Amino acid sequence: VYLETYGCQMNVNDTEIAWAVLQKNGYARTKEPAEADVILLVTCSVREKAEQAIWNRLRHLKALKARRQQAGLPLRIGILGCMAERLKEEILHREKLVDIVAGPDAYRDLPRLLAVAESGQQAANVLLSLDETYADILPVQTSAGGTTAFVSIMRGCDNMCSYCIVPFTRGRERSRPIASILQEVQMLSDQGVKEVTLLGQNVNSFRDMSEVQFQSAAAPALSRGFSTVYKSKAGGLRFAHLLDQVSRIDPEMRIRFTSPHPKDFPDEASVLQLIQERHNICKQLHLPAQSGSTRVLEAMRRGYTREVYLELVHHVRDSIPGVSLSSDFIAGFCGETEEDHQQTVSLLREVRYNVGFLFAYSMRQKTRAYHRLQDDVPADVKKRRLEELIAVFREEAARANEAMVGRSQLVLVEGPSKRSASELCGRNDGNIKVIFPDAEMEDAAGCEAPVRARPGDYVLVKVTSTSSQTLRGVPLRRTTLSRSAAC
Repeated sequence: VYLETYGCQMNVNDTEIAWAVLQKNGYARTKEPAEADVILLVTCSVREKAEQAIWNRLRHLKALKARRQQAGLPLRIGILGCMAERLKEEILHREKLVDIVAGPDAYRDLPRLLAVAESGQQAANVLLSLDETYADILPVQTSAGGTTAFVSIMRGCDNMCSYCIVPFTRGRERSRPIASILQEVQMLSDQGVKEVTLLGQNVNSFRDMSEVQFQSAAAPALSRGFSTVYKSKAGGLRFAHLLDQVSRIDPEMRIRFTSPHPKDFPDEASVLQLIQERHNICKQLHLPAQSGSTRVLEAMRRGYTREVYLELVHHVRDSIPGVSLSSDFIAGFCGETEEDHQQTVSLLREVRYNVGFLFAYSMRQKTRAYHRLQDDVPADVKKRRLEELIAVFREEAARANEAMVGRSQLVLVEGPSKRSASELCGRNDGNIKVIFPDAEMEDAAGCEAPVRARPGDYVLVKVTSTSSQTLRGVPLRRTTLSRSAAC
């Protein structure tokens, strides 16, 4: 089997789950499509561009499949994930190229679907589940010996933002039992993984209902100014408890999480407190804003105003000094005026994010926007507004990064820099890329001989220059997370 992943970090984790299922059923893995009996594409549906990439890839695979057919070596092709969920009929009928279609909750069914495909029939399972979390399947890491890993803690989303396809492709929100998450993180620690990112569409609404004694716990109250389209849910162990437990497993393992929703933060003071207190929980938060205009935020059904969002940003910065912030923005949403756009520009300037994910709006079928709103911002206007947002974001991120020149950053080494074998690349606590020479340095453990850093090492780097995306510096010494925190 050959696996190819598109889209978000959840899809990286889904690829590992699918591979774990297939490996248990006797499949071997190849890195070469030409060697494969089965090619599986784990797909994304969030934007039209993501889907277009899959259709283009299928055109390439059509020729490979035809050549294999002529040679008497049949090739099965499968579409997995969100696009499978959204476009099942179209995928199966377009040129009859795809043999199997499996939605995000159907990975356990892959061996059966492939067996049906072996007999020459098309096979599909896109049933969404109310309880599937794959809690008993330990994902098989796709990059053996990697320093970082993603751990899925929940699936689906209940927020129903008007632009978003996720509730329709990934279903309702449900959380994994904490015990199974801790088991997976411990396994990764034993394998030498040094950074784990807890994944979910809405991680800070995590709610583990598996332990009876916590099922009657009161529902947390939303902070002033935030609202939801659903009733607050009572019972269960919450995200703060999970974060506390995960951070205790290995003091040398960094913990990150994404993606939270702003509405689930303010009264979760314990989450912000934990981030501030624990040396191995990264001082970095993803706070997806989507727009700087209250009018557009209301049309998006985000559940907050610009003012309430900014209050949260100030609260976060007061609670976690030096925190690094990232965000998502959509340019050209339905009905967005030039004034709305300028409000987003001013929000980018006011907050000064360290990392940003910015996209032009693309209408998705099934969403509330598709049924209720007009996609009335012309494509060229969306493009211009997106370019303006990116330019402002980069300008402000560059300023934020410039403030780090002359300071030391603790960097988790990931490997050689893509551009130069004589340099190493890693990320600091704020999730910003740091590049420095692969040179000998002292070791904080007192080793007399100079050492060279390897992937998985923590290195203290003094920043000498920056851009909007990257820090550059000189290595001072190899150290540990605990030792660095103590200093």
